[in-house]
Amino acid sequence: MRMTDIQHCEARPGLLVEWTLDQEAIETATGLPEDSRPPAYVQESHIRTAKSVREDGLFVPTWLGTAFDIPGMVDLDVLQDALRAWTLRHETLRSGFRWAGDELRRFTLDAEAVVLHREVVGEFSDVERLVQRLQDRFDVAANALSWPNFIYAAIVRDDGTSVYMAFDHSNVDGYSIQRIPAEIHELCAAAVEGRPIQWEPVGSYVDFCEIERADADRIDDTHEIVARWREFIDLCGGDLPNFPVDLGLDPGGALPTQKLMHDMLVDADDIAAFDEACRPFGGVPVGLLAATSLVVHKIGGEPAFRTVVPFHTRAKTEWQDSVGWYVGGAPIEIHTAQAVDFRCILEMVHTAVHANRPMARMPISRVLRLLGSDFRPTSPDLYSIVSFIDARHLPGSERWTELKAYGLVRVSYGDRVCAWFNRLHEGLYFAGRYPDTDIAYKNMRLYVEQMREVILSVARNGPGEPV
Repeated sequence: MRMTDIQHCEARPGLLVEWTLDQEAIETATGLPEDSRPPAYVQESHIRTAKSVREDGLFVPTWLGTAFDIPGMVDLDVLQDALRAWTLRHETLRSGFRWAGDELRRFTLDAEAVVLHREVVGEFSDVERLVQRLQDRFDVAANALSWPNFIYAAIVRDDGTSVYMAFDHSNVDGYSIQRIPAEIHELCAAAVEGRPIQWEPVGSYVDFCEIERADADRIDDTHEIVARWREFIDLCGGDLPNFPVDLGLDPGGALPTQKLMHDMLVDADDIAAFDEACRPFGGVPVGLLAATSLVVHKIGGEPAFRTVVPFHTRAKTEWQDSVGWYVGGAPIEIHTAQAVDFRCILEMVHTAVHANRPMARMPISRVLRLLGSDFRPTSPDLYSIVSFIDARHLPGSERWTELKAYGLVRVSYGDRVCAWFNRLHEGLYFAGRYPDTDIAYKNMRLYVEQMREVILSVARNGPGEPV
């Protein structure tokens, strides 16, 4: 799925309809007893960061979402039933948190209490005004510091309906949102055709949070993983790494606004050839990290590339189709300046990923707590990322272009770089969120152009070319 912001997802005029959790359900939730299942460390870190940034006087929206079309006439009752059924399938969406002093305590609404409230907002002929309305509503309704923190919308036209769904990041990851269009399509189609849905039950992310946290709480500051993170953070100057090129940041200055950059890097044939060249070392994921290491070395001059690589934590089958934030991070260090050719960098990355990937199963927030350092977050992103998803095998992915299906990221404030690479049926797609400075724009543009050059060179000449 192409990741973009809401300004670039082909919005078109029409009748705007919105769904939020019904007020009676919200009031029921206020009186619910505590759910003993704790937040995941990544959820707690996310919410505490939002609170910290808000206390510093800045409102930073952090929602993720999706947009996609349903062709033809759409019965809003059918769509509403589909949205409710899908919501009930994923327990995390009816589970939230409240503060008890400085502690986060979970509550979870019963499935039968979940009712969606539909509001017909009105006709919008001005696309720019429509998009601004959607963004403003999503900022408020899919917010880390309030509950419920999701909202659904539809733009209804005679020839079809565009569906928009937004969630605070605490409940979803990039993989979760890319599964949504096919599931909503299937629910609507089944209702129209009068047939039952043959879906296996999915695991609850709320249950996963409890399991992961119990496992994380078994380690202490003497654990090997903590020692390895301590060493890595020391190498990074006492902080988690940012993108190692000049971003034009003002040290100690206010959190900058961000911009989004997106581009189809190479076509399907070229990324397939690149994959083949990198396959002995781990294929495209390793190849992209190796290419990034080489490119940022050329731009920024740092002899070593240090980054935190995101990996999914959906270790068991029951979590595969579940909506949640199933992501951990592992530190890697690549001594790029020592490489004589691209194959050498591939070997370094392969070795580092193989050695460190198991560390992603231990939440970074738990490690930082055990390190005892003052990591009071001042930015929504703890560190910069280079992420990769091969989305070709996701249900419905072959129709994403036809259905104008997009993954949506909110671009607001931040001093880090988030780079997302998605392998689609059409090729390799890049989207990057970066600080809005002239220097950052110049260097991110260089990064994208040189990544394309490296990928094409390796695809056509193999990995043995000198670097």
